[in-house]
Amino acid sequence: MAEKILIIRFSSFGDIVQSMACVPGLALNAEIHYLTKNNFAALPSLSPNIKHVYAFDRKLGLWGLIKLAWKLRQKKFSLVYDAHQNPRSKIVRFIISFLSNTRVVVRKKDRFRRFLFFYLKKRDAIPMPFKGMVSFCKPVKVVPQKQFWDFTKQIKASRLQELNQYADQIVLVPSAAWKMKRWPADHWKELVQMLNRPSVLLGGPEDIFCQDIAAMSASCTNLAGKLSLVESCYLISKAKAVISADTGLLHVADLLSIPVIALLGPTAFGHPTFKQSKVVGVELECRPCTKDGRGKCSQAVWQKCMVDITPKMVITKLHQLVG
Repeated sequence: MAEKILIIRFSSFGDIVQSMACVPGLALNAEIHYLTKNNFAALPSLSPNIKHVYAFDRKLGLWGLIKLAWKLRQKKFSLVYDAHQNPRSKIVRFIISFLSNTRVVVRKKDRFRRFLFFYLKKRDAIPMPFKGMVSFCKPVKVVPQKQFWDFTKQIKASRLQELNQYADQIVLVPSAAWKMKRWPADHWKELVQMLNRPSVLLGGPEDIFCQDIAAMSASCTNLAGKLSLVESCYLISKAKAVISADTGLLHVADLLSIPVIALLGPTAFGHPTFKQSKVVGVELECRPCTKDGRGKCSQAVWQKCMVDITPKMVITKLHQLVG
């Protein structure tokens, strides 16, 4: 009888994507289930290797989490992989594994090593470049594998056909959760002018600055705020190439074998994994200085690590990737 494995990762978007790198390796000898928050449940459901996705609504509170964990206990998982290691995931794994034959594997956060790295500047505490997908695969002893996602599970055929008009274009992702890891808007404007080929901007409804970027070229289409998260992932899967800062969509491109240029500055954990993914950055003694883009910049020029990445550097790298 094949093993039955539950992977737990409630958030965030980028971490969920990176955690999925372990799924094909585990699926060779096991039936894979996935637990996440309801607003991210569509993502793991795109993987043909995941049999069932369980969605938790945080509005249900602690009692709702306990009831869900008890239902999951009845599934008799042979292994629970806690890829989150937060209070919710600890509760779920305890309820499922208590007085049962279920094994538990945990992805550790190594908070002490992070303290040494970021605050005491002990750069050997965390080997760089840190590849998130590798860190998610290591606890379960598999290697990251590129994937194919089945978008027909989440997007109607008519909508897929509509989105296909943007296939084989350059996808640009100017936004990021924290401002310090965003490439300056003026750099994006210059890049769009230099591209001289069809491109698409992706982002959320709050990213109104994308309008100004798209206005720099008639060949650039602004779709920020007009697509669902899964639809954005679909466009990534159809892209000629992707240019992005440290965002979840960067890791989608990396995982789906799409050439991607990662604009990395202050963050330590956004490095892509696969060979078709390239990093553009500048060497500064202070970087990386943060795990996710929160914090203060120590330089006289705010966000110098991103400012010093020029559009010409990015265009040069793009030509190397896709001609």
